[in-house]
Amino acid sequence: MVATGLFVTGTDTEIGKTVIACGLLEGLRRAGLRAAAMKPVASGCRETAHGLRNEDAEHLSRVAAVQAPYSQINPYALAPAIAPHLAAEEAGVRVDPAEIAACYGRLASGAELTVVEGAGGWRVPLAPGFDMSDLAAHLKLPVLLVVGIRLGCINHARLSAEAILADGRPLLGWVANVLTDNRAEAQIASLQTRMPSPLIGTVPWMQAPDPASVADHLAIDTLLKRLRAAED
Repeated sequence: MVATGLFVTGTDTEIGKTVIACGLLEGLRRAGLRAAAMKPVASGCRETAHGLRNEDAEHLSRVAAVQAPYSQINPYALAPAIAPHLAAEEAGVRVDPAEIAACYGRLASGAELTVVEGAGGWRVPLAPGFDMSDLAAHLKLPVLLVVGIRLGCINHARLSAEAILADGRPLLGWVANVLTDNRAEAQIASLQTRMPSPLIGTVPWMQAPDPASVADHLAIDTLLKRLRAAED
């Protein structure tokens, strides 16, 4: 496989994008692929001796087969725990798509596949006139949608899928990440008959999810077939 990548987005914030992305990285490792990881923009970062650090980006870095400097994995680390564009404004930072693309290029050059995790959902703003959806398009990446299975998820999932496709991005599939046992099976079944792309995996609720356990529930082969088809 030539160097390529995919973009992980979600139906909302706090629905398990990082959990699924880490499981995906583990699954790709099992499939024999050297995968890199990237979290281009992250708010809610903590101060460390090495500068601002984001917990999600650190999780991704630990699981990725390809190691890289933190500044490449998370080029925009923002302290305020608020929406990324507001955090950037508060920090006096302007998110530059060209800088993100340069970091992505350096990561991708040493990997067979690069997993890029967004922040929040598909329409989250990053800068004036530039949203998360624009970032996926700028990097020319197909999309994997993480659906947090809870009340309201059917509407959120269908609208997100419609927006991704309307923006011209290939939708590789979706992952059902179970957040509550309140009719989860019925909601997933309803989505399977209505989503425009296949279900890549159903991840049950876990007290402390780890990449290996999550990877067990992901159809990596199906995802890779869809990824190859999107490249053709």
